Amino acid sequence: MTPLLGDDDLSSNTGALYLKKVGSAVFYGVASLMITVVNKSVLTSYHFPSFLVLSLGQMLAGIVVLNVARRCGILSFPDMTRDTPRKLFPLPLLYMGNMIFGLGGTQALSLPMFAALRRFSILMTMLLELKVLGVRPSIPVQVSVYAMIGGALLAASDDLSFNMEGYVFIMVTNALSAANGVYVKKKLESVDMGKYGLMYYNSLYMILPAFLLTWFLGDLGKAMDFPMWSDPMFTTQFLMSCLMGFVLSYSTILCTQYNSALTTTIVGCLKNISVTYLGMFVGGDYVFSWLNCFGINISVFASLLYTYVTFRPKDSPRKILPDKIEAV
Repeated sequence: MTPLLGDDDLSSNTGALYLKKVGSAVFYGVASLMITVVNKSVLTSYHFPSFLVLSLGQMLAGIVVLNVARRCGILSFPDMTRDTPRKLFPLPLLYMGNMIFGLGGTQALSLPMFAALRRFSILMTMLLELKVLGVRPSIPVQVSVYAMIGGALLAASDDLSFNMEGYVFIMVTNALSAANGVYVKKKLESVDMGKYGLMYYNSLYMILPAFLLTWFLGDLGKAMDFPMWSDPMFTTQFLMSCLMGFVLSYSTILCTQYNSALTTTIVGCLKNISVTYLGMFVGGDYVFSWLNCFGINISVFASLLYTYVTFRPKDSPRKILPDKIEAV
């Protein structure tokens, strides 16, 4: 006789997993929205001179928070060994590059165009998932992704505040984000380090190279001479940005753990629905045109379509418990 998994047990397990998938996605979306707005305020509204110094602060905040939490017994992760860099590679490089180029793009572009161009990371992630993880997206997912890209291209074709440096930064960020999402998923499944270990050692290994780069380019001096350090509002937002860098890293890994790398990428772009319209008022660098606005909205509605396709509850068939099959 072959025991079957009961409907109540299936429903309970499916419901718990569904809550984790949706909850982690919402957490990541909110964190991504908050840090995008705060970063834009620090870099554009206050004209802070160095996105490199801001990225350095975010790395340092992650190291401090995780180290303190570990010492207090709140969380745990393995000690560093000689094999740790080999196990992590290439995640630290992708992490640092993604953070630096992302902040550079945030400073150079208006938030609506930043949000639209970030959707190219979705296509890159979908292709990398197919190549590295062997995950083939469904037809509805492909349609929504291509619609997002089409809308972004339409918006870019009439961007009146075009900035070549910003476009290059964002496209590099898109490639790094796609690779980071896919490799985080792969490392979580194959490396016994856990999400906290990935976060901690990514920052730890890159903090010195980031510091040397910032010092070599003279950004440390520019940041130290910045006249707004005595302004409580600026200081609060700068510290909030540093702390939110850690929160964003945690929420990204959590969302990738319970969902696919593609879903994490699209949730990050989906939060840009709010960023798109807030960006018309935050930063003051968005130039309106009808074609640009139309393209942005096509991309937004395609993001909503993907969300519906991905997160709608699916009926689970009755499953046989393989470990309880009785021999005949």
